[in-house]
Amino acid sequence: MKLYIKYMVSLRCKLMVKVELEKFNLHPTILDLGMVEINEDITPEQRDLLKTNLLKSGLELLDDKRSILIERIKNLIIEMIHYSDELPKVNYSDYISEKLSYDYTYLSNIFSEVKGTTIQQFIILHKIEKVKELLLYDELNLSQIAYKLHYSSVAHLSNQFKKVTGLTPSFYKQLKKKRKSNLEDL
Repeated sequence: MKLYIKYMVSLRCKLMVKVELEKFNLHPTILDLGMVEINEDITPEQRDLLKTNLLKSGLELLDDKRSILIERIKNLIIEMIHYSDELPKVNYSDYISEKLSYDYTYLSNIFSEVKGTTIQQFIILHKIEKVKELLLYDELNLSQIAYKLHYSSVAHLSNQFKKVTGLTPSFYKQLKKKRKSNLEDL
């Protein structure tokens, strides 16, 4: 049986879900971002209690098929951008469609209708968050970051970064250094 859980987007969330399931003597065979598979059957009472306990941790057990599909799309994108060593070589639309076994137009329409933004915009926002993270770690230069995140050029990355954040990547990096030096002065 598969259970879909909203806001389950980190390793810590996965651990919390595992602990909650074990309280009901349910043992996950698969524990992915946003999804848990268990072999045991879950009673309606257990499901209600699990739902209540997960809500206390900021997680939400999903019932609605559309909500489940939206969460699957979001979790696939988050996993692809934040937790994979390399982004897929194919178009994101093909990748998402293939992974979820749905036509991309269908997925895109539902996502836009429910979230009020496009899948592409959601991907861009997460790519920019990843760029910020990589800039803060200071291990890669902008060219390497652009290559890693499949931008066509550093200029394309910089333009998208500025459009989303209002800052250039280099100014963002300077702000980080300035904050760090201010903290050291305390």
